[in-house]
Amino acid sequence: MEDLSQEEWASQLKNDKNAVVLDVRTDAEVADGIIPNAIHIDIHKGQDFIDEIEALDKDKNYYVYCRSGNRSGQACAIMDQLGFENAYNLEGGILEWEGDLVSID
Repeated sequence: MEDLSQEEWASQLKNDKNAVVLDVRTDAEVADGIIPNAIHIDIHKGQDFIDEIEALDKDKNYYVYCRSGNRSGQACAIMDQLGFENAYNLEGGILEWEGDLVSID
């Protein structure tokens, strides 16, 4: 797991052909907008969260974010324990995100 600044996260993501963006916020938070192409798995789902994470491809590079960076840090730690090699936490979360957001229906 690695904490990346907004600039590092965005730059690394842009150049990563093996990247998956993961949003671990609640449904209500996601309703305010999501980073384009992100997969949403709410960390508050407990065991369901772990089950959904375990179903992901461990060979991909995961760029994980939440509202402020705390829950995404926890998610990265869980992913690390589950054997994921590359999970990157967005420091400051979506609160400091300067890129595009899209709404989901």
